[in-house]
Amino acid sequence: MPDISLKGKLMPESPIRKLVPYSEAAYKKGKKVYHLNIGQPDIKTPEAALKAISDHQIDVLAYARSEGSEEYRKKLAAYYAKHDIDVSHDQIIATTGGSEALLFVFGSIMDADDEVIIPEPFYANYNGFSVASGVKVVPVISKIEDNFALPPIEEFEKLITPKTKAILICNPGNPTGYLYSKEEIQKLSKIVQKHNLFLIADEVYREFAYDGIEHYSILQEEALKDHAIIIDSVSKRYSMCGARIGCLVSRNQEVISTALKFAQARLSPPTLALMAAEAALETPQSYFDDVKTEYIKRRNLLIEGLEKIEGVRVAKPNGAFYCIAELPVKNSDHFAQWLLESFDVDGETIMVAPAAGFYSTKGEGLNQIRIAYVLNEESLKKAINILEQALKVYQD
Repeated sequence: MPDISLKGKLMPESPIRKLVPYSEAAYKKGKKVYHLNIGQPDIKTPEAALKAISDHQIDVLAYARSEGSEEYRKKLAAYYAKHDIDVSHDQIIATTGGSEALLFVFGSIMDADDEVIIPEPFYANYNGFSVASGVKVVPVISKIEDNFALPPIEEFEKLITPKTKAILICNPGNPTGYLYSKEEIQKLSKIVQKHNLFLIADEVYREFAYDGIEHYSILQEEALKDHAIIIDSVSKRYSMCGARIGCLVSRNQEVISTALKFAQARLSPPTLALMAAEAALETPQSYFDDVKTEYIKRRNLLIEGLEKIEGVRVAKPNGAFYCIAELPVKNSDHFAQWLLESFDVDGETIMVAPAAGFYSTKGEGLNQIRIAYVLNEESLKKAINILEQALKVYQD
């Protein structure tokens, strides 16, 4: 039998999706499962985006332009201008989701065995993207007791080698919900300039910043003109995860022209989804105001509920719609599977994401879970109760 690739063997499972067979089995047993494991918002997609698809007058569904239409990218540039980010349309490439944007960036700025420093825990698929690109993730650990704040700059400098090409952050963070301050961005700005590195920021949760704290983009730092690359997506902003439209943005023209070659190699992003994404840009600010208000209520309910459970420690998020909770268990993978296979409260259980998959350091996060507060308040209350009751009877 022929061997598969080493790359294939090293490709990690998704901590978010690997428990799906167990949730499906729970459904077949008649259980109701509250999904806290995946960042799929229940917020309605803007009507304009849906109508752009349903009301289209297309006779031939043709290829889109590899980088997205000029009109769409000009509208994106106008969107960024509203957020104090000064870019032109030719500094933007539309992609098939933010995931593809990051793959294009890795391919454009890094060669095999080059290194990218990432504060962990981080979005689990960064591990997969690095394996697919032959790139080495070098983690710098942020801690729950510090609310997952940016580690000291000295910790970054210790890790920089001749192979280091970039620092990657997610702001606000998935899975922590941490929102980097302007001062933290400026600290990173100084270090990447000093060591001639790229600074990549996954900013797909930009609109979800709470408690009066404003999101500060790396592209608001003028000194980062040649260093900064943004990863972005419509998925969470407009509750359009299935559209699979993202983009990469940089003022470094060499990065853009190189990434465009990768975009041309995959031909184009999906035409209908681009139409929906363009229409979504007309979404009024009131939509985001209402969504933020809803997520703040959910966050407060969740954090207050978790803090009341004996043995649970939780970091309070200031952005996105996730949090990391530390549980009084040895192995959250086993606990998450047990919840689906062997536990319920009146026929209901929960599905969570074990947090070890959000680290690249072995042994970290084993007793942590990521919770996505994308359910309505009544469902969250039930989910919190299920977790509390489960921890009372669970044995490692």
